[in-house]
Amino acid sequence: MSAMFETHVADRIATVTLCRAPVNALSEEWGEAFGALLDQLGARDDWTVLHLRSSQKVFAAGADLAQIDGWASEGRAGPRLALYIERLQAVFARLASLPQVTLAELGGAALGGGLELALCCDLRLAAHEARLGLPEVGLGLIPGLGGTQRLTRLVGAGIASRLILGAELLDGTAAKELGLVQWAVPRAAIGDEAAQLARRVAALPPPALRVAKQLIAAAGASATTGYALERELGGALLETPQARERIAAFLQRSARPAPTPSP
Repeated sequence: MSAMFETHVADRIATVTLCRAPVNALSEEWGEAFGALLDQLGARDDWTVLHLRSSQKVFAAGADLAQIDGWASEGRAGPRLALYIERLQAVFARLASLPQVTLAELGGAALGGGLELALCCDLRLAAHEARLGLPEVGLGLIPGLGGTQRLTRLVGAGIASRLILGAELLDGTAAKELGLVQWAVPRAAIGDEAAQLARRVAALPPPALRVAKQLIAAAGASATTGYALERELGGALLETPQARERIAAFLQRSARPAPTPSP
């Protein structure tokens, strides 16, 4: 794959490491390469969890401002930036809509587009020492890669307004308290913690994970859509081999007599 990424698939986990030195800046070329990576993974059926991490000190520091500034100096900033946003929005939407479970390991700063990338993932684990935020307003811009929408849906308009309008940065602990991430751990432990979490999820039945993820996404669609999908899709899961095997194993364990206490 591109030098911007390293990909390894094993034990139902696709580990994608961002490695565009020095800060994984999100350029147009980065977006094209990430889309191609998703194409390659989409052609495989040997993974259940996408584990997104970084080899750099930061997770991703956001948009490639040098590239954006170049467009401004050429006198075509507005249309060019709009095209950049459109292309990366499409790639981010593909990541967010993957049927597999996605996990972002935020060992370092996840700022601007870097945090927007992480917000596309189902699960987020941050180091206590990491810095997270959408500081674009401080540069006279806005978080345009889905950040205004995904962050607001995740934490509500109040917290989203605080972070976006105030260009506020959080450490991993505060990010967990506000609901931006589900776990916060010391940086020294984050690699092991993320790998353990990925293995635990990857061991679960893929059909159930896919349906559960679809239902979670449907929760905001309407007052009734999610419940209807629970009936339709949840019922179909009972017919999958994974569910039948696990239910049978559970019933066998439950049927075993309790050990007799020693006198």
